[in-house]
Amino acid sequence: MINRVILLVVDGLGVGALSDGINYGDAEANTLVHLAETVDGLSLPNFEMLGLGHIVPIKGVRAMVQPNGSFGRLGFASPGKDSVVGYWEIGGIIQKEVPTVCRSGVPAMIVDVVEQLFGRKSIGRGMSSLGVMLRRHSMEHMATGSPILWTDGGNTCFLAMHESIMATVEFQQRCREIRKAVKDAGTLVRIVGQPVIGGHDLLRPQVGRRDFVMEPPGLTMLDVLSRSGQIAMGVGKVYDLFSGRGLTKSFPAASGMAAFDEVIGMLNKVPRGLICASLDLLSEDAVQSATAVQEFDRRLPDLFEKLRLGDMVLVTGDHGRDFSIPGRTSTREYVPVFATGPKLAQGVDLGTRPTAADVGQTIVEALRAERLPVGESFLDALRPG
Repeated sequence: MINRVILLVVDGLGVGALSDGINYGDAEANTLVHLAETVDGLSLPNFEMLGLGHIVPIKGVRAMVQPNGSFGRLGFASPGKDSVVGYWEIGGIIQKEVPTVCRSGVPAMIVDVVEQLFGRKSIGRGMSSLGVMLRRHSMEHMATGSPILWTDGGNTCFLAMHESIMATVEFQQRCREIRKAVKDAGTLVRIVGQPVIGGHDLLRPQVGRRDFVMEPPGLTMLDVLSRSGQIAMGVGKVYDLFSGRGLTKSFPAASGMAAFDEVIGMLNKVPRGLICASLDLLSEDAVQSATAVQEFDRRLPDLFEKLRLGDMVLVTGDHGRDFSIPGRTSTREYVPVFATGPKLAQGVDLGTRPTAADVGQTIVEALRAERLPVGESFLDALRPG
């Protein structure tokens, strides 16, 4: 019997383009493969033991004869390729149509709202990534105090503001007001507020990012777990992406590894239910990304050693983040899924799942909550014997 599920979602952990990736300009995307090629191989012994080498050939990663975890890959049935799409589908919501709002840059209506609420002109306004925008506009931002504004080309608009120009609390309040204003105008978009620090020519992200998102449009695994009296803990940006709905408690995290440490600390305090954590490990810098992923792999035994009978660990991703493709903040890719725990079956190939909603369905079945409207559980495949 499963009493507790630990779900770790690594932001951008892609393993190859979906069949419709060509429609997004991502036909050649393969985040982990291209990252390994760029740094001349990755050392991921614990992911090897979970079965990563059986999902996709990655330089430096072996295909173990007998993995000690079960493994597969998840597709996404919802259109889009950002964290909102990914987490909502993992949670049990498949969206049929998601009109792309920012395909040609930040729409004029949103620019107008931003400039009205900040009381000054914005800079940027095109499709780009955080690193590029900070390098390109740091001098102007520090000289004028203008908010840096850009989009991922989908349905997310990002704002960056130096903490010396505007206090983080005030900055995030204005981002919240922007989200409300564009929602009231009928535009479905996520507003991300990213505080920055550093000098005029070397701005860098600061702790305190917030994602302002509409509530999920349907029933999620968090909702049904809450209804059944289960504990549901969120770590990192999980709270923001689900607007806090269905969570018993939430904990922010300054980094991906800080989120992982928070999970480790919860294991002696949360005896049952779900611990769901968002791990932001990948960046625009290949060496930094490789180091972060390898450090996460090295730390996995810290989690596995604390598991007890009745625990199940699931590790997956929310979309790809292949920065070998210029101008991409996210890519339309499959993501791996791994399952392990005491007394669970080992070495099971879970195959290619057509929807990430299979994860949510597996979790609610494991924790004996009501069935979600979409997704097929793979819990039976994990039962020993």
